[in-house]
Amino acid sequence: MRTWLVTGGAGYVGGHVVRALRANGDRVVVLDDLSTGDRGRLRTPTSEVPLVVGSVRDRALVRDTLAAHGATGVVHLAGRKPPDESLARPDWYREENVGGLRAVLGAMADAGTDRLLYSSSAAVYGDPESLPVDEDASTRPCTPYGQTKLDGERLVEQEVRRRGLRAVALRYFNVAGAARPELADRQPVNLIARVLAALRAGERPVVHGVDHPTPDGTCVRDYVHAEDVADAHVAATALLDGPAAWHVLNVGTGSGWSVREVLDTVAEVTGIPVEPVLGPRRPGDPPAVVAAVDRIAAVAGWRARHPLRSMVASAWSAPTRAAAGTTARR
Repeated sequence: MRTWLVTGGAGYVGGHVVRALRANGDRVVVLDDLSTGDRGRLRTPTSEVPLVVGSVRDRALVRDTLAAHGATGVVHLAGRKPPDESLARPDWYREENVGGLRAVLGAMADAGTDRLLYSSSAAVYGDPESLPVDEDASTRPCTPYGQTKLDGERLVEQEVRRRGLRAVALRYFNVAGAARPELADRQPVNLIARVLAALRAGERPVVHGVDHPTPDGTCVRDYVHAEDVADAHVAATALLDGPAAWHVLNVGTGSGWSVREVLDTVAEVTGIPVEPVLGPRRPGDPPAVVAAVDRIAAVAGWRARHPLRSMVASAWSAPTRAAAGTTARR
């Protein structure tokens, strides 16, 4: 049986990945500083995933955790994400995201751990020259966040070549939705989470840019359900069981939806008319980014299953169901 150390496992994506790995029969231990994570995501009615509270930048802590739990591999999800924040604090993002990964790779070498799933991002592509964008396309990040993810991929590849690390980098597109109420995204960074948070607060969501070179003037993105992203991790783990390997794989649906189309879907699901505030373009916001997904299907046998409406519906209902569950237990 494999044992995975999941860094950032108490986060939104991390909680889904931990749940999927356990359902696959794998053991899991989580390392998380809980700056944005929630230990409640690691609890089930019958058990709780072991949690080590600390920073991935602490190489000794990561090494000791790997050794103490007999971890056979690492799923590295920990890192800072909001692109706007990265524009304001680029040096800090590099310290956290690239420095954190460097410490994890060093700890893995110390402990003799040779399997890694690395959380990357579609942000590495920047503004693609053509769509859908495949894994061999030019990488020209528009934000410091995207640059840290690309630099991370290069660090991992160096370790693959230097010491035979077996690794997969998964380039997520826009993650949304929730498999269970306790796994919901409670930090509105991506569009769907931001729009739903605004509606719950009785506010009008902001649309950034309506003059992009797209069919309706708003940005087009590939949205993928968090449950599908978690299943992609499970599928990717099989690629690490053979000889030394290095794969870079997109994790998306292969379909793009504009901001206006997302708002229309939100209105249909919630029954609340959505009247956005129209704002200017944000720095580093490419007009359209949609994944080519043939490679991950061929290599790992994975395809996304959930449509946009499912993502919106699960994200909208999850907090309500979570609140009802909390009341019932009191």
